[in-house]
Amino acid sequence: MVKNALQMSDTNVPDLFERRTGDLGPLGQYADFGHGYFFFPTLEGELGPRMRFNGREVIMWSVNNYLGLGNHPEVRKVDADAAKEWGLAYPMGSRMMSGESDLHVKLEEQLAEFTRKESCLLLNFGYQGILSIVDAMVDRRDVLVYDKDCHACIYDGIRMHIGGRFAYEHNDIESLEQQLKKASVKAEASGGGIMVISEGVFGMRGQQGKLKEIVALKEKYNFRFLVDDAHGFGVLGKEGYGAGEHQGCQDGIDLYFGTFAKSMASIGAFVSGNKDIIKYLKYSMRSQIYAKSLPMPLVVGAIKRLEMLRTMPELREQLWNNVRKLQKGLREAGFDIGATGSCVTPVFMKGDLAEATEMVKDIRTNYGIFTSMVVYPVVPKGVVLLRLIPTAAHTDSEINETIAAFNAVREKLANGAYAATAPNMLAASTR
Repeated sequence: MVKNALQMSDTNVPDLFERRTGDLGPLGQYADFGHGYFFFPTLEGELGPRMRFNGREVIMWSVNNYLGLGNHPEVRKVDADAAKEWGLAYPMGSRMMSGESDLHVKLEEQLAEFTRKESCLLLNFGYQGILSIVDAMVDRRDVLVYDKDCHACIYDGIRMHIGGRFAYEHNDIESLEQQLKKASVKAEASGGGIMVISEGVFGMRGQQGKLKEIVALKEKYNFRFLVDDAHGFGVLGKEGYGAGEHQGCQDGIDLYFGTFAKSMASIGAFVSGNKDIIKYLKYSMRSQIYAKSLPMPLVVGAIKRLEMLRTMPELREQLWNNVRKLQKGLREAGFDIGATGSCVTPVFMKGDLAEATEMVKDIRTNYGIFTSMVVYPVVPKGVVLLRLIPTAAHTDSEINETIAAFNAVREKLANGAYAATAPNMLAASTR
């Protein structure tokens, strides 16, 4: 008789699949309760500040389309024309083997110029890109020093590193210096170097990394500085090239990483720096060497989007007008939005996970506001974070309607309305 695939053999070795399907993890344990609503929600309609969810129109605050380029008519025309001209297959193969084009090189040159660096390497994806940079830059002799609040993609890169690793408290320069002292001792003993990693903007709470203060530490410690500026590229600074420009320290950032997924509303990423280290990465990043080249329509579309970033400052001005109105309105209404220094607008409330689910269902269903919910372990127990991502496309009326809805649900939360109706989410799950 042929055994079931999950039964495997009669040995005492635990079955890998059973270990995984028997314990779905901290998020997966709520999969049956939240799938399709809190996790993997289906959004419909044109990309913009108003979309459809669960059969009704909602004001959308969970799409990283900062400058409104995702549905801009000029962008859509360029995307469509490029797809018609090139298709999605061209170029085939990795760039090293058969996937190079003049337009890939042109985009890299323009990104290097825009970010005030000597050279640039185009990457296929943001998450994979930063992970692979970390992997390529350090070996067992080297030491990583990183902010505890760094994004999951950075953590995955760090987990691959088998050398020294030191985490410093979030945006705490004194803690960073303590870790740099330890890292220096370890690096001297191993004969390796040190790389410090921070984000330009921390995407959950909206705080800017203390890049200028970190750069200043180079006077005391020998390290290189990698910045993931996914949420800052294209929106921060007078000319929009990121947190380094905004803080006046772009020259001190050795590797500047940005993505197309936020301000440019597309797919792809890049890393810029001096020409020698970019050349090293070009020939050493395995995820790029062995991956298909970025399809031509995405490259052509990115060139158009970058042109608009550089020549249409009114898009950035409108974005920041909306950011200021939203954040000012929330603060004046008594909401805690933390120490955000970016477009990311967190709203902190008190409540447990069950209350949070009821509140989000209420604000989506009865008030037509779509916002993302963040709970423990990303924030402390008893805290609910509702994250808003304003864009240049939002209107004053949408901002005012949203603040009014937040006022209403906060009152219900304080009065215990959500605690009274909160479900047992694990009981509702079939696993």
